[in-house]
Amino acid sequence: MSGNKKSEITEWYHQFSDSIFKYICLMIHDYQQAEDLTHETFIKAYKYYNSFEHKSNPRTWLFSIAHNITIDFLRKKKPLRIIADILLTREDSNPLPADIVEIKENSKELYNAISNLKESYREVIIIRKIKGFSIKETTEILNWSEGKVKTTLYRAIQALEKQLIKEGFLNEKTI
Repeated sequence: MSGNKKSEITEWYHQFSDSIFKYICLMIHDYQQAEDLTHETFIKAYKYYNSFEHKSNPRTWLFSIAHNITIDFLRKKKPLRIIADILLTREDSNPLPADIVEIKENSKELYNAISNLKESYREVIIIRKIKGFSIKETTEILNWSEGKVKTTLYRAIQALEKQLIKEGFLNEKTI
């Protein structure tokens, strides 16, 4: 079983490590530390593999681990205010150079506004809207009730809109 465990964790690493890294980086704003916490996520997944019941999606389970590790880190140390440009990925095929510049500028403004939100708002926006987890998956990752996820997301989006207005930048396509 340990060979199967190792191969499954390795497969999950290849599938989910980039996404987990980006989530952690958005939360803590520290590229190097996000790499360390991403690795720590998979070390914990390996260590506690037997507690994974295969009832939920492995992605959800791994994000729960990443979330808990990130929260522990944030409790120990205040986050830095740095957002890595590698987070500005888009699926648009063959965008024009002017479009690329506009997308990066809009994304940078959005990520800066998100980074100024309180932690719970940042978490729920990143998990639900940026990472695309369902409400059910978000409840598992954050260990919140469904009502709390919905309410916090609603309030977070309102706070994000206020933040974007405050910074003089509001584009409804980015929300």
